[in-house]
Amino acid sequence: MIDVSALRALQSVAALGTLAQAADELGFTASAVSQQIKRLERQIGVAVLAPAGRRVVLTPAGQAVVDSAPAVFQAMERCTEAAQSVSRGAPRGLLRVVAFSTAIRGLLAPAIGRLSTTCPDLRLHVTEMDPDDALRCVDAGTADLALVHDADGVPAAAAPSLIQRHVHTDFGDVVMSRDHPLASIDAPLTGRDLVGHAWVTSPPGTVCHQWFRRLFADLTDAPNVRHLVDDFATQLALAASDNVVALVPRLARPAVGDELVVRPLRRQPKRDVAAAWRHSADASPAIRAVLAELVSAAQ
Repeated sequence: MIDVSALRALQSVAALGTLAQAADELGFTASAVSQQIKRLERQIGVAVLAPAGRRVVLTPAGQAVVDSAPAVFQAMERCTEAAQSVSRGAPRGLLRVVAFSTAIRGLLAPAIGRLSTTCPDLRLHVTEMDPDDALRCVDAGTADLALVHDADGVPAAAAPSLIQRHVHTDFGDVVMSRDHPLASIDAPLTGRDLVGHAWVTSPPGTVCHQWFRRLFADLTDAPNVRHLVDDFATQLALAASDNVVALVPRLARPAVGDELVVRPLRRQPKRDVAAAWRHSADASPAIRAVLAELVSAAQ
């Protein structure tokens, strides 16, 4: 009979290309992953990996095994979830959640607080992770639930084995000091209102930097970017001390205090946040409980 842990190891090696990277993802040493692969080869009687420079590639037989692996994992998980649902129905045990940082702050943290009261036997282990990596981990079975956001309106690509459900829409607002000229404008701000002011913004390559660039897309005046900072609390500190303007997602925004004011934009930048889990885990009481709390936290 095929060892399930060895099958999981082969799936991870196939996705990442090296034993070392697979070992990091699975929490083993590279030697342990290598031994698992060798055990799998002995069990099925054929080689599943071949060297390719510093990486490894699947043999045709290895590819056939990897192609069949999701069905094996899903069947095992459905069996486990069915037994748990029938025997207890209550969410309990450990749920591994991977999520981007602002979702952890704005959605997961409030949900965990309530779950500690409503589901005392359930524990969440949260790891910060970008959306693409998060979805891959859930698909591979190294995480149970992911929170992901779209990229400039394009949803993160998910494997067919995953279910995605929208849980929240996050908007961006501008924040400035109370004595900044923009603070006196009560109406939602336009791109024209923002021209000529100094900014602190997230670095290029981030969703929030794309939001920022879009504010000025229809204008000929280049924005005055004084600071590039990834941490939103630091952005707000600079807005208070250096009279710069910040564009901050609501999920990421801490209490602004008396020194700062928040103003909405006429064309609000937004991103959709979705939860993702495996089809085979759809009956999980733990996942259902966390989803309910996430929706409540979003509201």
